[in-house]
Amino acid sequence: MSQFDQESIVYGVIRHVPSSEELAARRERRNNLASIQCLPTGMDDDFSLLKREMFSMAGADVFSGAYQTQVIHFAGSYRAVEYEWENWLRQFEALLKSMYWVSATVHLETELSGKHTFNWQAEHGHTPSDADLRMSCEWEREGAFAI
Repeated sequence: MSQFDQESIVYGVIRHVPSSEELAARRERRNNLASIQCLPTGMDDDFSLLKREMFSMAGADVFSGAYQTQVIHFAGSYRAVEYEWENWLRQFEALLKSMYWVSATVHLETELSGKHTFNWQAEHGHTPSDADLRMSCEWEREGAFAI
């Protein structure tokens, strides 16, 4: 790797459905943790763009970071991941399909094509299924013009 390689940064958050039913919330949060634990580790698989180590989440209760909503955050640094972005999105959506959530946001920052924000919303909350997911994207490009 040289100093001239293109680096891409990916980071974001998955929000669990807020629940007043404590038993259901615990079961759903355990499911979400299990989905992340099923991801390969960095040493296991060279072909997966999502690795278990990229993800972190607060604890299961108000004292460890989950007041009502479980927040799962993730981040990674890649070499020009925008060239494999469709594959990255496919893997991320496969993860989302196995989880309980109400929204997910992914930020992609690239050196050549600017910043992109991808959002998934499930009005009534997503439950694990193979149903199609709807994603929206916003693009921001910062440019400097020299005179």
